[in-house]
Amino acid sequence: MDALVMTGRVFATPECDPCWGTVVWAPVKSLWLIAMTVIGVIGGAMTASWDAVAVFTILTAVTICAGHSVGMHRLLIHRSFETPLWLEHVLVYLGTLVGMAGPFGMIKAHDLRDWMQRQTNCHDHAAHRQGMLRDYWWQTHCVLDMPHPPRFEIEQKIANDRFYRFLEATWMAQQIPVALVLLAIGGWAWVVWGVCLRVAISLTGHWLIGHLAHTRGPQTWVVDGLAVQGHDVAGAGLITFGEAWHNNHHAWPESAKLGVLPGQTDPGWWFISVLRMLGLASRVRTPDNLEARDGLRRIEARDACLASPGLLAVDNTPGPGRLRSRTPAA
Repeated sequence: MDALVMTGRVFATPECDPCWGTVVWAPVKSLWLIAMTVIGVIGGAMTASWDAVAVFTILTAVTICAGHSVGMHRLLIHRSFETPLWLEHVLVYLGTLVGMAGPFGMIKAHDLRDWMQRQTNCHDHAAHRQGMLRDYWWQTHCVLDMPHPPRFEIEQKIANDRFYRFLEATWMAQQIPVALVLLAIGGWAWVVWGVCLRVAISLTGHWLIGHLAHTRGPQTWVVDGLAVQGHDVAGAGLITFGEAWHNNHHAWPESAKLGVLPGQTDPGWWFISVLRMLGLASRVRTPDNLEARDGLRRIEARDACLASPGLLAVDNTPGPGRLRSRTPAA
């Protein structure tokens, strides 16, 4: 029997080649985004008003920050902190309202891409190696069909959660209750701006940041031997709620704090810090209490960073990643 290599929730045998696959059109995913974009752009131009823009701004901030960045990404996918189950459900529900996928779909898309990027080479789809127009089409309207995909298993605690199973089966329909509330309060302008345009901008923005964060931009860290490295999208920390510091995320994937260097704005971390002060977040993981991943190497010295209390430096001596110092766990 072929040796099995496990990476988190992904179980791969040698025949699971991360470089093999065909990019194919995903009709449901594609038509969903097209519909939201057409209605959002045309309807948004026809119904523009200050109150509609305010609804768009508030709902986008809440769903992207508390929902996608904190709930889906840092909590559900990476388990970088813990919360009461009721609050976890609320945060993941808000992440589902972004309109990208249900909780299981988000975990699978993230973890399979992560598995490919951690190999010595991988398909252009996972690496964002194509030009922007083709990569936009591939990422937002297509999927990678692999002839021998690795086995994917979500832990039973999540897979058997009835609320998550409900969200997974109805993630598109979750926009309907929001639309009905907006229609009752502000009319069709609020529906167009608060649902259609919000989903279209959120999905397109997620692709754009993902493309830039895997192809260009500043780097402080590299992880030797991997096909894909992370980059920071300078100046986008605030509007991405911290997700723009993707080089840090590749260096410390399990960290709840993405903006780890001085001046790196991370509203998602601010939100988690508030939850911790309220006693609603515990076992919070940051670079201060995480082991450095194997192969992690610092490539840019920043004296301000190295002088900051509690912020870790990586020992670049050969062998597995080691920390020079550590502060007490949060």
